[in-house]
Amino acid sequence: MKLLLIEDEKKISDFVVKGLREQGFVVEHASDGNDGYLHATTQSYDVIILDIMLPGRDGLSILKALRKSGNTVPVILVTARGELDERLEGLNLGADDYLTKPFYLDELIARIQALHRRSTGTQLSLMQVGDLVINLTTREAKRGDEAIELTMREFNLLEYLMRSPARVLTRTQILEHVWGYDFDPNTNVVDVCIQRLRKKVDAGRETALIETVRGAGYRMKKL
Repeated sequence: MKLLLIEDEKKISDFVVKGLREQGFVVEHASDGNDGYLHATTQSYDVIILDIMLPGRDGLSILKALRKSGNTVPVILVTARGELDERLEGLNLGADDYLTKPFYLDELIARIQALHRRSTGTQLSLMQVGDLVINLTTREAKRGDEAIELTMREFNLLEYLMRSPARVLTRTQILEHVWGYDFDPNTNVVDVCIQRLRKKVDAGRETALIETVRGAGYRMKKL
């Protein structure tokens, strides 16, 4: 899952980015409103965590502009205590949830996952394609009765493929969502990771689930 954190307090942003990345999220960070708005309008995210009080463009202004342009990305507002009016204004402007500082990282993660499930229509923490099942909460994968040991990156890639069975995902899309950085167009990290994933998920199985679409990218087989 790819997240954007727009937060100017370095101590908070360092802690949140580190904690979320340890949980397998791809996180990009903007430390002021102008940079945050640029990220939010030029890249694709699954959830945006948006502080209200920011240097440059403020959080409510960013939210208002996103919704006015038809951008429906789920947004969690982060507010200071006592900012009731701003929380209400944010919710009325189209925020999906809010958190009050100080907050526990576990609570933020739970809210991100709940929001993402709601926005994607996923009702449970389990995703399944055929006999392949992953648990988004425990980050465990199984095919049939056999547990599959995956690295954080492999799990994120598998989750991304499983979210849209039959949909062809280009290498650029995969890089953006799973690695989350500006990439070298000549890099082969996607192909290498797909290769490793195939060995773990498909090797020795009657049905291969990860498919190559020549000249286009990769997709999860739809069963």
